Amino acid sequence: MSPELISIIVLVAVFVLATTRSVNMGALSFAAAFGVGELVADLDADGIFAGFPGDLFVVLVGVTYLFALARANGTTEWLVHAAVRLVRGRVALIPWVMFAITGVLTAIGAVSPAAVAIVAPIALSFAARYGISPLLMGAMVVHGAQGGGFSPISIYGSIVNGIVEREKLPGNEITLFLASLVVNLVIAAVVFVVCGGLKLPRHATATATTAPRPADDPADVTAVEGAASGLTPDRVATLLALVALVVAVLVFDLDAGLAAITLAALLSLFWPKDGKKAANEISWPTVLLICGVLTYVGVLQEMGTIDYAGRAVSDIGVPLLAALLLCYIGAVISAFASSVGIMGALIPLAVPFLAKGDIGAVGMVAALSVSATVVDVSPFSTNGALVLAAAPDVDRDRFFRQLMVYGGVVVATVPAVAWLAMVVPGLG
Repeated sequence: MSPELISIIVLVAVFVLATTRSVNMGALSFAAAFGVGELVADLDADGIFAGFPGDLFVVLVGVTYLFALARANGTTEWLVHAAVRLVRGRVALIPWVMFAITGVLTAIGAVSPAAVAIVAPIALSFAARYGISPLLMGAMVVHGAQGGGFSPISIYGSIVNGIVEREKLPGNEITLFLASLVVNLVIAAVVFVVCGGLKLPRHATATATTAPRPADDPADVTAVEGAASGLTPDRVATLLALVALVVAVLVFDLDAGLAAITLAALLSLFWPKDGKKAANEISWPTVLLICGVLTYVGVLQEMGTIDYAGRAVSDIGVPLLAALLLCYIGAVISAFASSVGIMGALIPLAVPFLAKGDIGAVGMVAALSVSATVVDVSPFSTNGALVLAAAPDVDRDRFFRQLMVYGGVVVATVPAVAWLAMVVPGLG
């Protein structure tokens, strides 16, 4: 058996074990990089660590640190409550507000599961109170998170754009962002119509199927406390820091990770208690996941597996068919595993295939990214599981089946649509 084939088998094993044994894929990837690098590729430690993505490490730590500070001092809760107040009395707009909130949170740097974890409990509580379909509300929250997830300063956007730059592929940050936003917006509109969004009452009065919540309901207490405390100095400073991050990256083209960690450090100097709490809430599992997967991908590149796989895809003989196959591979695996892990592995695997010039790199990267993330509505993914867990007063088994069927529909249809819209026209 060739070394390249062994390394691919190990990669598949990592995905399978991470999914079935609930082990962090990054930890398994580091172990695979060590085993394959030393025993198969004859690499020393320096050769293995050469693939460690130091730039993405700083982005992940810096952005999640800043967002953890915003969560620790109540800035995110204030933003959520302020947005909900804007549509008081308009039930039909509540799902769209939740879509927008999660989209903004991920667009400014929140990890997608973190944004869903913040918004989903509030959104599903509103759904239970006003008779909104939990599937509709859950889908709006997840698709909102994915819609904003590829902004140039977001976690997903930074990861994909960093991979594109590292692989020396043509890239377009705005095209990637708009591709995900438009696809998720269209899906959200379809779900809104199919799940009865047009039939929702115009005013936020108690429905026949639900009753008002008691005064001591935790969700209502949180909302009241958020309204009462208002904009404190630390929240104002955090909002200014988030704006400064956007300006630093988009206007002055500064590194998102370095800018974010600098702003977080400044906030921590003035509010050290929040800073200490936020440091413990940095998304270390995500950091471990991304750094581990990309380190193993670096080993694959060093030993020639990337070229080997690229030639295998190219040998299909029909470039468009090969591109479609890659999109479906990303979608199916991502429905059961980590989206960012899949993107970290698939985009480098497509490099030799894209180098031939038969397929536009910008469109292919966008289609792969959308296919690998839009399926996070699956109850087997982190976001889908968070929605399932956050839904009050529902038949949990029935809701699980609904999410599973809906996730299956998305997996079956969206990669083909993304391929038609982004790859076939030859973007990039």
